[in-house]
Formats: sequence, C-alpha cells, structure tokens
Amino acid sequence: MRKKTILIVEDDAILRDTLKYNIEMEGYNVLTAGDGGEAIDQARKGYPDIVLLDLMLPVLDGFEVCRIIRRELDIPIIILTARVSEIDKVVGLEMGADDYVTKPFSMRELNARIKAVLRRSWETRESGKGNNRIGDFMEAADIKVDTLRHMVFRRGTPVDLNPKEFELLVYLLSNRGRVISREQALRKVWGLEYLGNERTVDVHIRWLRQKLEEDAEHPQHLITIRGYGYKFVA
Repeated sequence: MRKKTILIVEDDAILRDTLKYNIEMEGYNVLTAGDGGEAIDQARKGYPDIVLLDLMLPVLDGFEVCRIIRRELDIPIIILTARVSEIDKVVGLEMGADDYVTKPFSMRELNARIKAVLRRSWETRESGKGNNRIGDFMEAADIKVDTLRHMVFRRGTPVDLNPKEFELLVYLLSNRGRVISREQALRKVWGLEYLGNERTVDVHIRWLRQKLEEDAEHPQHLITIRGYGYKFVA
C-alpha cells in the first residue's frame, strides 16, 4: 500500500522538526514548509494526502493558505494553532478545514485526528455508490455530480465547490427526498471528532444554494425543514 504523505506547515523550526520526526515514525512520508508561500508551492507540487496547517505564518497566513488550497486542490486540512477563540475555530472550519487542533497538543491526539480525517476522506470518495447513482455519476434535477473526479455540474456548466460543500451535497443526494438533521450531517460530513456546532451546516447549505439554486432565497431543491434540518428535492 502506498505511504500517505503529510505536509507540515509550521514556521517554528523546532516544532516543525519535532512533528516531522514523530509523524515519520508513524509511517508517513513528510513534506515541510516554513511559510505560507512555500506551503502553496509544496501542496501544488507534492499533492499530499493531508495538510497540517499553522495559522500564524509569514508571507501568507494560514487562513489565506487554506483558501488557496481549497480553491485549487482536493486535500484535507487540519489547522494547528495557539489561537483558541471560538470565532477563529469557526472561521477556519467554515473556510473548508477538516479539523482544528489547539496547541499545545499531544502526538497521540494529533495522530488520532490525522487517521480520522484520512478515513473520512477515503469514505467520501467511496460514498454515493448507492441511491440515484449511474456509473460514476449522481444526477438529480439539473445537477450532475462526478463522484470520482469530485466535479459538479449545473445544466452542464461546472460549479466550483469546496470539499465540504461537495461532501454535503453528495450526502444529501444519496438520501434524496429524506430529511437529514443537522446533527446527522455534522456526523457524516465533519465526523464524530468535529468540535464545531450546527451553524456550520447552515452556512454550507447557504453556500450550496448560492451556487446551485436558480434563486437562493427561494430554493427548489435544498429545502429547509424548520427546526430539524434539510432535504434534497428533485
């Protein structure tokens, strides 16, 4: 089996080297970057399986690095930071990060988070093999999803979704016509280890409506079930 590659983005050289050593001991290949610009270069060239991303970086901060990676590449991101305020956590996760670990942390905790995020990433690629699936595609109304290439089309035109938007859409399409609670969506898309709240689901639904609905204020497909959650209607 191919070794997974992890990109560590951390400007503290001692911490970066410590993380590199410990993660290599777990059997991963490791790439490193000491600033935001180098992080983008490494991600584009090395296409790692996961990125461990510090927020407080020179050249480009972690928020900007996260935005760029999310726009260009389908790579899971775990944010590593000493910033502990809830708003920082929410902003980081809603930009598309998959998890958030606050310094100081133990290597045991970090390794568990890495394995969980990698597992969810694999499960997402395997999802959508049931309901409403034709070959490698899922179709409903004027929306078509290529689950292998992680591409979405509306009326034949490509739509740019970030990874969590994509996962949430696939989950709703896989359960077309069924009501999905916010808690169910959090567990399936963000995982049991996720520390955020149900507002994250609402935000991602709003973004999906803006990209996929004719009129985001009066959606025809991504329907709110007041006090409970959402369902996809064709």
